[in-house]
Amino acid sequence: MMKSEEITPVCNEHYDLISVLYHMLEGAWKYENFRKEAEKAGDHQLAQFFHEAQLEECKRAARAKELLRERIGLAVTH
Repeated sequence: MMKSEEITPVCNEHYDLISVLYHMLEGAWKYENFRKEAEKAGDHQLAQFFHEAQLEECKRAARAKELLRERIGLAVTH
């Protein structure tokens, strides 16, 4: 076991879930920006694609928050 692992107060599964949640939310934010750029360029098909991707990412992020809440016993707010 590496020294950094010994002093980490968060178990690997919690850390992994938090990391995945962060990246999902970051992705959803980026998809929103991509959608706006596509709309500005007049590419409505591409804008719709980014919107759908954002909705899927938000759905997965909500599931990750549920899993995190179950595992750490805290209310995670929106």
